Amino acid sequence: MKMQRLLSLTRQTVDDYCLIESGDKIAIGISGGKDSLTLLYALHGLKRFYPQPFDLCAITVDLGFDGFDTAPIRALCDSLSVPYKVVPTDIGKILFETREESNPCSLCAKMRKGALNEAALSMNCNKIAYAHHRDDLIDTMLLSLIYEGRFYSFSPKTYWDRTGLTLIRPLIYVSEADIIGFKNRFELPVCKNPCPVDGKTKREFVKNLTKSLNASAPGVKDRFFHAITEGRINGWPEKRR
Repeated sequence: MKMQRLLSLTRQTVDDYCLIESGDKIAIGISGGKDSLTLLYALHGLKRFYPQPFDLCAITVDLGFDGFDTAPIRALCDSLSVPYKVVPTDIGKILFETREESNPCSLCAKMRKGALNEAALSMNCNKIAYAHHRDDLIDTMLLSLIYEGRFYSFSPKTYWDRTGLTLIRPLIYVSEADIIGFKNRFELPVCKNPCPVDGKTKREFVKNLTKSLNASAPGVKDRFFHAITEGRINGWPEKRR
């Protein structure tokens, strides 16, 4: 994927759901994976020409796993002149040694969210950007249908009244295939996920199921996406027409 396409899809999402306003300071949650590094490029590029001026910073919540090196992320942020902060934690130890969690994902997400929010507030941010993409949106819908029996997926924009922060997801129009292409084209310094359960979760099962469905019925992912974005899901902001 070319930079122009990434910026076009990102701006379309931002415009459709009014994700960015003048004076915003946005913290990008950087895991070190391809998605969050692509988001860093997308918002950095958008910042250069978007009519509503905004500022950026980047934050990594270090879960404490051995071998996780944030130096390449810091070098990239420095090259883009984006302030970068690493938050050291013992989340990995708590989950896998202290609590010995067999299904750690939900608790991990909650703990990472708390650490990220605290860091964002300390840097005077009013918004946090997550790197969830189009395929994540679809997979979350199927997870909800299969395991909860309801039609739901995460919103492109959510206000958290307890912290005063607003969560935005500027990449929901960008497919994972496009992100992989962007990663390869721009040689992003991707850090391998050190989590012991990476690739062994319900989300991974649904991800493979979606691929299989789309192979058997081409276009099904597009139809799923349309059903979500036009489905008037409770909590979703109105799309600006």
